[in-house]
Amino acid sequence: MHAVVLVGGFGTRLRPLTEQIPKPMLPVGHVPMIVRLIQRLGRGGVTDVVLALGFKPEPFHAAFPDDRCGDVNVTYAVEPEPLDTAGAIRFAADAAGIDSTFVVANGDVMTDLDVAVLVEAHREAGADATIHLTGVDDPSAFGVVDLVDAVGRAGRVDQFVEKPAPGTEPSNLINAGTYVFEPGVLDLIPAGERASIERDTFPKLVAAGSMYGLATDDYWIDAGVPDLYRAANLDLLGEDRVHDGCEAIAPDAQVDPGATVMNTIVGPGAVVEAGTTVVDTVVLPGAFIGARAQVESSLVMGRVEADATVIEAIIGADGVVAEGDHVAYDAVPSPA
Repeated sequence: MHAVVLVGGFGTRLRPLTEQIPKPMLPVGHVPMIVRLIQRLGRGGVTDVVLALGFKPEPFHAAFPDDRCGDVNVTYAVEPEPLDTAGAIRFAADAAGIDSTFVVANGDVMTDLDVAVLVEAHREAGADATIHLTGVDDPSAFGVVDLVDAVGRAGRVDQFVEKPAPGTEPSNLINAGTYVFEPGVLDLIPAGERASIERDTFPKLVAAGSMYGLATDDYWIDAGVPDLYRAANLDLLGEDRVHDGCEAIAPDAQVDPGATVMNTIVGPGAVVEAGTTVVDTVVLPGAFIGARAQVESSLVMGRVEADATVIEAIIGADGVVAEGDHVAYDAVPSPA
């Protein structure tokens, strides 16, 4: 089975971390986000993944030099211009020659969803499209779904409302970013044109009565924003994840025995010097935290010099917090 994985965005919400590296290549527990995603798709029966690319394709080629991720074949569809979500799906599916049931996944979603279960529910319902749904406390920032007329485990989608005004949501079930499509869905998407799967394609499927949704309570997180990207990393230190986990400190990281490191991931090649306190933080590969620095609830890709304090901040690859400086609730360097 094929899967189209959408990885063509600019990662603006995670700047400055994404100024030099595409968002899906950022590590989650020492492993690139895209690798964890493809591994999960492979566990669910996907044999071939086509990456729908538009921004910095070179790191993806470097990550999969033999065009494989484990047992999954990896190919690439590089958009000549941004085509939005539906346009990217159509472009990638055409490039891969997809002509049977296939999966679509957003490249920044971390979840324990078993894709095989979603595919089975899709076939059981006889749907043209089936989307994974999850319940959230505030659905207004997402595409929200109202289900009726269950067929097996899936329900027919009666409404799909993209980012409704708070208080007007038809339910608390949101689009969780993994879909199963029949190839006929591609006929609803104009080739080579910008089109949104949420605003253009889903309404057509809802009107035809051929779109279904499967709600699950699997672990799910949108890792495309700073707080949730940090959470996606730190969640791997607990026991909530079904298949994924990691060691807190990478084997080749240098953490001084005199440092206090709590609920923190320290990536490969990173340095944490003596007397530091680092809490609830992701120290990305190659980062540096100097002696006696205090770092809390942050993402660090660059340098934090000695005696500095960093609270709820993002330090990009070129970012430097000078010796003794205090940075809180900010990004260094600030996004353009």
